[in-house]
Parts: sequence; structure tokens; C-alpha cells
Amino acid sequence: MILDLPAYTAFHTALSLIAIVAGIVVVAGLFGRERQPVWTALFLASALVTSATGFGFPAAQITPAHVVGVLSLIAVAAAGAARYRFRLAGIWRRVYAINAVAVLYFLVFVLIAQAFLKVGLLNELAPSLSEPPFAIAQGIALAFFLLVGIAAVLRRPLPHSA
Repeated sequence: MILDLPAYTAFHTALSLIAIVAGIVVVAGLFGRERQPVWTALFLASALVTSATGFGFPAAQITPAHVVGVLSLIAVAAAGAARYRFRLAGIWRRVYAINAVAVLYFLVFVLIAQAFLKVGLLNELAPSLSEPPFAIAQGIALAFFLLVGIAAVLRRPLPHSA
């Protein structure tokens, strides 16, 4: 690792927050009438680097964070291919919508976990992340993103302009 751990963590966290904000704009844009090429590029690039840098933290074994990181990288690759290689033609619009929503969900999943680990009140409610408040928060997030993903897939396609 080139940076010291606090600097690396700050870099990774900043990228994560950028990816989440851009992801919110992009996913909301799935319901609009215009594509957002700058926001999409920022979202996919920052999510890719966020997921990749997650593997740079010291760990003695594979953790749930590694599994989420791998799933996120797969979803970023699928969304990127659907958007840039296949230009959202045909089924690729749905592939993009599903994977863009999935990438944002993975980022939010980790945000919730980190909030429960680092925010005093939340940590008191679920210090080991196995208590009901954590499960409830993650369940609400999952249900929300499932509904958003289904709605995005069922929405009419945008006009065919890249």
C-alpha cells in the first residue's frame, strides 16, 4: 500500500461518497427522459475504484466485505458493458438498470454497515452487526432497492440517443 492506512481510508471513503451521490442521480435518471452521460461515467468510475480499493485494506481472511466487493465489481462491469458497449439496445437497457441499481445498493449496504460500526448510537444498538436493528436497516434498504430496480426495469425505454 502506497498511502498510510488513515489516508487510504479517507481516499476510499471519499470515493464511496462520490459514487453514492452520483449513483443516486443516475438511478433517479432511470425514471427521467434524458440520459446523464457525465453522471453515469462518474458513478461507474467511482464505484469501480471504490470496490477495487476495498481490497487494499488489511485482512487475514476473506470477509463479507470482499464478497460485496466482488459482486459490486461484477455489477459495475455489466452496467458498463450494457451502457458503453451495447448502448442500452434491446435487453441491455434492462441489464443496465438492474446492475446500476445493484451497484448503488452495494454501496449503500456498506454505508449502513460502516455507520453501525462507527456511529456511537448505532453501534450501541448493533455492536456486532448481528442484532435486529442492523438487520432491520439492511432489510429496509434491500426492499427499497428491489422496488426501485423492478420499477426501473418495467419503465419504458428512453429514446435511442447515446
